[in-house]
Amino acid sequence: MSCTLGEVKNRADFIIYWGGNPAECHPRHFTRYTLTPKGKFIPRGRKDRTMVLVDIRETMSAKAADIFLQVRPGKDFEMLSILRALVKGQRVSPEGVAETGLKLEQLQDLVNRMKAAKFGVLFFGMGLSMTRGKHMNSAAALTLAAELNAFTKFVAMPMRGHGNVTGADVIMRYTTSFPFGIHMGRGYPRFNPGEYSTIDLLVRGDNDATLVLGADPGATMPKPAIEHLKRTPTIVLDPKVTHTSRLSRVHITTAATGITAPGTVYRMDEIPLPLSPPLKSPYPTDEEVMRRIREAVQRKEPWYPVKSDAPQMV
Repeated sequence: MSCTLGEVKNRADFIIYWGGNPAECHPRHFTRYTLTPKGKFIPRGRKDRTMVLVDIRETMSAKAADIFLQVRPGKDFEMLSILRALVKGQRVSPEGVAETGLKLEQLQDLVNRMKAAKFGVLFFGMGLSMTRGKHMNSAAALTLAAELNAFTKFVAMPMRGHGNVTGADVIMRYTTSFPFGIHMGRGYPRFNPGEYSTIDLLVRGDNDATLVLGADPGATMPKPAIEHLKRTPTIVLDPKVTHTSRLSRVHITTAATGITAPGTVYRMDEIPLPLSPPLKSPYPTDEEVMRRIREAVQRKEPWYPVKSDAPQMV
């Protein structure tokens, strides 16, 4: 179900944005990859494409959409479930459809268009993944795209927000087989979104310390999560002072990746982009700081008994 933005540009004739506002949050997305560019199989560009926007309110992106579907807040999962049922030709409850704020005719028309597409793509943003339902919404969207492949070519892709979020997922996936929501407390990875996800841990107050690397949760996370960061020891590694830095116990200034430190970032379609810094920095890189922290931890005596012949984690 994965693809590159280059494939979308060259082949996609049906595009859905769900819970995102690319016109303001990803301003180059329309013009470079999805709506207006002409591709190998889309010679007329915008004229050969249909765009659908699904959101709880009419945003700037609605002006570029051919179809705007305004779903009621918190009813994304219900709408996705109904779409999946319609794709399979199953009957749906009129009461369930009414809960979404849309009409059955609108949803059936969307399903017919998705099935008739030559190459469809579903982009979903934080309006879907971080509202009521959270990871279940994302799972339903991915499952919908998978089930549409019985009729046509359809893919799904998250609309990433901050820099190199995809990189973190890619690294975690090829080192642990899971992209996020991972617990390493037993010495091996356990995956359970909703239990081990960052926001859920902070809101419940399960952790007693937090290490923030190149992120600013204090500016975006719910208030209970931010309050927990204030109450407990929080360590921040960042090139600049952030909202999270101000509530942390320790802030370590690091070199800016791509400007004063080398590295690799991943585009939202998981294409790696190597970075060559044009400037030098007196500050250490994130990698240097993390290596020093790890070496210091390894020098400490473990709090639990370890057999001399037990395998050591690398």
